[in-house]
Amino acid sequence: MSKYIHQLSKWPDFTWNHEVILPILSNVRHKQGRLKGYMEVLGFALRNETTLQTLTLDVLKSTEIEGEILNPEQVRSSIARRLGMDIAGLVSADRNVEGVVEMMLDATQNYNKALNKDRLFDWHAALFPTGRSGAHKIVVGNWRDNEKGPMQVVSGAMGKEKIHYEAPEATRLKKEMKLFLDWFNSNNSLDAVLKSAIAHLWFVTIHPFDDGNGRIARAIADMQLAKADGDHQRFYSMSAQIRLERNVYYDILERTQKGKLDITEWLEWFLHCLDRALNATDEILKRVLNKTKFWDKHAQTPINERQRALINKLFDGFTGKLTSSKWAKITKCSPDTALRDINDLINKNILQKEPEGGRSTSYVLK
Repeated sequence: MSKYIHQLSKWPDFTWNHEVILPILSNVRHKQGRLKGYMEVLGFALRNETTLQTLTLDVLKSTEIEGEILNPEQVRSSIARRLGMDIAGLVSADRNVEGVVEMMLDATQNYNKALNKDRLFDWHAALFPTGRSGAHKIVVGNWRDNEKGPMQVVSGAMGKEKIHYEAPEATRLKKEMKLFLDWFNSNNSLDAVLKSAIAHLWFVTIHPFDDGNGRIARAIADMQLAKADGDHQRFYSMSAQIRLERNVYYDILERTQKGKLDITEWLEWFLHCLDRALNATDEILKRVLNKTKFWDKHAQTPINERQRALINKLFDGFTGKLTSSKWAKITKCSPDTALRDINDLINKNILQKEPEGGRSTSYVLK
């Protein structure tokens, strides 16, 4: 008896209940169209800012799903530089940050280019610039091999591991990936959003690399969603929503990979998750619009470059509490200068002290 779907005789001939999926798909497509129409009337600058925030969120959350935390400022700066955005206060980024940004931007900005093994190998090499995953040396820029035994997804302490999934043998990978890539690049009649959901499941089920399969699967899904939108600008983050639903995400993947080729349940979850991601865009737009209104209001207010950089950081989602010592460290100024900058903004009714007080006073936008 087959334990995983890739062992079934009709793999990968997926089926689903059209009557269940069509109403959910229609609702998602309607929301996508409405959001795109709304963004088109906002103007170039606002669309760019929303794209920057969305892509930053995508990169951060896709890696966070795998338990890796990246520096938000480095991610934002790397994306802005690569998109040619003129933004103050950019910082340099580590190699691992540059790598995941490179992959994500190639997927979403070049969504009309064919996906082939060389492109996937480049993405994989960008994710692992040192040739290692943590302390372990891995095969980089090529399909995994059988040297370490079967590719398994496991959890639990050593000696008490639970095997959630076992991928196809390495000897099958060339054939499996050719089949997947031929399908992905074909101009079939399948709806582009459904194709995104199926591509995500199909790729992560093959699990062709030693590591990074989840991140690459989500990049492929985002690539197909960009194609569905017909736009390289991104206004919603599927990865951010998956991060919020991470436990359910892993559960539905495991059930589907141990089930039959009827993937209705997976498609239902993916479409509902996308629907919630579209709804969450309201928060990104709210932040972008508030930032724009603020700078319009203070167009004539004397604000120095240090103050401007920190105000923008607060709008973009500052991590932790803003204190005078953090201000000095970020802007590379003296503690006295930092305090003068802060008091000046308090006097201009822009910053205020947080009410809880304590040993270290912190500040927020008023």
